[in-house]
Amino acid sequence: MKPFLRSSSFIALLALVYSAFLSSNAYAQTEPRSRVVVTDNLSQPESTPDRVPAKNALPELRTKISMAVSRPSLRKGSIGVKVISLDSGETVYERDADKYFMPASNMKSFTVAAALDKLGPDHRFVTSFYASEPPSNGVLKSDLIIFGRGDPSFSWRFNDGNWLKAFDDLADRLIALGIKRIEGDIVGDGSYYSSEPIPYGWEWDDLQWYYGAEVSALSVNDNVVVMRVSPSTEGLAPSVRFEPTSGLFRVFNTAKTVARGEKKTLKITKRIRDNAFEISGNLPQNDPGFSGPITVSNPPQVFADLLKQRLGLKGIVVSGTARGVDRFDRGEVLNTEELAEILAYPSPPLSIIAENTMKPSQNLYTEMILRSLGEAAGPENSSKASDEKGMAIVSELLAKAGVDPRDVVQYDGSGLSRHNLITPSSSAMLYKYLDTARFSAFWKNSLTIGGVDGTLRRRFKSSEALGNVRGKTGTLDQVSALSGYVTSKAGERFAFSIITNGIPDADSRVSAIDNIVLQIANLEGKTYLETVQAIK
Repeated sequence: MKPFLRSSSFIALLALVYSAFLSSNAYAQTEPRSRVVVTDNLSQPESTPDRVPAKNALPELRTKISMAVSRPSLRKGSIGVKVISLDSGETVYERDADKYFMPASNMKSFTVAAALDKLGPDHRFVTSFYASEPPSNGVLKSDLIIFGRGDPSFSWRFNDGNWLKAFDDLADRLIALGIKRIEGDIVGDGSYYSSEPIPYGWEWDDLQWYYGAEVSALSVNDNVVVMRVSPSTEGLAPSVRFEPTSGLFRVFNTAKTVARGEKKTLKITKRIRDNAFEISGNLPQNDPGFSGPITVSNPPQVFADLLKQRLGLKGIVVSGTARGVDRFDRGEVLNTEELAEILAYPSPPLSIIAENTMKPSQNLYTEMILRSLGEAAGPENSSKASDEKGMAIVSELLAKAGVDPRDVVQYDGSGLSRHNLITPSSSAMLYKYLDTARFSAFWKNSLTIGGVDGTLRRRFKSSEALGNVRGKTGTLDQVSALSGYVTSKAGERFAFSIITNGIPDADSRVSAIDNIVLQIANLEGKTYLETVQAIK
């Protein structure tokens, strides 16, 4: 019998196996098989020939944020953080996110968003000009009543820095109606709002500065006037000027101009609910003095006075005076049923007003938006005040956003009241909801941009957050906050809210907040379950 190794059947078998091997190897070289690999950054799998892991970013992010909130400068205060991945919908970091914090101007996010949601970005607030009867033969034989409904645009801010342009435009419109003489008063009417002109919880020493301006349905130049106090001859009182000027402003000037080099003790005090200004102390001759915005009282009267001035300069004779009234003077809102509307003046769209409110963090505009929202969309025949009706609309938005109503305690629209409370979770969840709201583009346009504009224009320069982070700041004594959006280097989008309370040093508060935002912006991996293509 022949040996087995030389049998023909065995040789044939070897040939068949070798042929199959060559065939499969050739196929592998010409038709490589793609492998789709799923990696979970929350629980990193071991690397195997069938899995190619992505960078595990979540532990890195959590570690870095935890380090940022553990700074010694923050230990005596409180810091709350909530970060949500908009791509996965998951919370990627939180610390004391369900505890109460004073929000400062982060409160504006809730108010402005509710107005955009309820009224729409194209909504306009209409200011109506009423008279007992239409003008005849160029003569208006009654008072001219300007009834405000919350348009903040009668301001230098909407008119290229010109304090009087809005009033010249109004005068031109009245001239276009053929009016040459008004045989009555110019009456500014702010009775549309039933709320008090000073919101609950505002502190008295805020009330003379621009951020504490009196709230009215008929506003004028942000309800402030620029006061300029300059040294004069030694021994004499400093000079005091206003821009724009008005005969309504009274000055009690007991200050003295003193020699160069002496100590400056100048003090300026505005009386509450009165357009009276007290100037006292010493002002050296070589000192630049004071120049800045001071609030005005009875804005409807100031509005009427400025309009009367401009009408006179353009040739319209007004036989009466300039007066101002509000709901408390009149006892009720103006009854327009027996009046003739001779001019309706619409505001810019709400989307533009929102930008001019959120980016510079304008308190007055936010309070006007809250009250106008309450009157325009709140429950009819309600005995509640205008601001309370507006807050009810804010609560409706919170419900849509899935925010527990107990997470937001609102006392005003702007955040200047020290009684407001929110949780970082409520703010972050609001921003998450607004990311896909129907008015999302208008909402995001209203937010300040890191290193570019608004209250963030000086922050995040030369960083990954430059032009990237968008949000709303908040600042009060011992309080700083920032809520908004930021995109990481890996392209992942986040909504976040960071609030600090009880920390006296402002630099420490802001530095901690910015550091957290930069940790998110600089993240190179993603924090969620993702699908990647393996190397072929």
